[in-house]
Amino acid sequence: MISRPLLLALALLATAPHAARPVARASFGKTAEGRTAHVYTLVNKNGMTVRFTDFGGVITAIEVPDRIGKRANVVLGFRDAGEYQAKNSNYVFGAPVGRFANRIKGAQFTLDGQTYRMTPNNGSNLLHGGPPPYHGRFWSVATFDHGRSSGATLTLVSPDGDQGFPGAVTLAMTYTLTDANELRIDYRATTTRPTVINFTNHSYFNLAGEGSGDVGGQSIQILADRIAELDDTSVPTGRILPVSGPYDLRQPRMIGDGLNAIKAGSKSGYDDPWVLRDAPARKPVLVARAADPASGRAMEVLTTEPSMQFYTANGEWGKDAGPSGAIYRRHGGFALETQHLPDSPNQPDFPSTVLRPGQVFTSTTIYRFPRKPS
Repeated sequence: MISRPLLLALALLATAPHAARPVARASFGKTAEGRTAHVYTLVNKNGMTVRFTDFGGVITAIEVPDRIGKRANVVLGFRDAGEYQAKNSNYVFGAPVGRFANRIKGAQFTLDGQTYRMTPNNGSNLLHGGPPPYHGRFWSVATFDHGRSSGATLTLVSPDGDQGFPGAVTLAMTYTLTDANELRIDYRATTTRPTVINFTNHSYFNLAGEGSGDVGGQSIQILADRIAELDDTSVPTGRILPVSGPYDLRQPRMIGDGLNAIKAGSKSGYDDPWVLRDAPARKPVLVARAADPASGRAMEVLTTEPSMQFYTANGEWGKDAGPSGAIYRRHGGFALETQHLPDSPNQPDFPSTVLRPGQVFTSTTIYRFPRKPS
């Protein structure tokens, strides 16, 4: 017979707002070098699920419900570590990007009178730090469960001279899943020498579900009045302009409508940095919303960063499949990359990306999925 105190304890446990959910770890296959990768799974009380791997620190899945409760993975990716290693340099799915996200003009910058030159990998420019990429390395992982949130801190040490950048940088990146259906990403970095840094997450979202096709039928809203003008190599000219035409996304707009307007010109899609209001901010502020009318799924982006790159997967896709088995094609996802402005080391009027010894860089971005889809 179960005692009355035990019955009371079980009743209290059943009605508790949250039961501890330990972070699960499983094999995620092997790299070409034979090293085993692991995938970690976070689940909140609503059933929202986030998965990431120690190989590359990559977010491999975010599963959220539609209006009738059917869950689907809303980020693009691959099946295992071997596929990420072999294919992800062409896409950067789900990846943390460093040492400097986005582009640096001419693959060089000058800091404290010394010029540093990197290896160009985007025409004459440097893109996303260059090789070897952060998403091709193993990160150390320390998991936690705080009751109403769970997650992990992933740590990477980027040595002095890595990718051509000065200073040994220690980056701690924390993924936290909350019961408010928020995936929070916190960055903390220090350096041994003066350097420049710019970190972002490069997840591609498709709110209809991974592998479901073109995102043209989904809407986007970016709460920004200004955008950085780009030259013909997608590097800022230094001019900050008012948003206009298809770049005025202060009200929700169907992505397909914007793409059609842009393609009428000389570009293949969105790949531009918006200058955000009230940023850099002390606390994360709402900067963007996206929604899929068909499923009812929606997403909000909050950040402390001063800029966000909106990218609509404009490359020549059509050969690689994701976990669903569907081939990924152009405009099959969109990225909302919170960061500092591209080419900031060469643009003195942009917010500084310089980090010096003794300083601590911190930044936060939140991807929030409303618990009651419309």
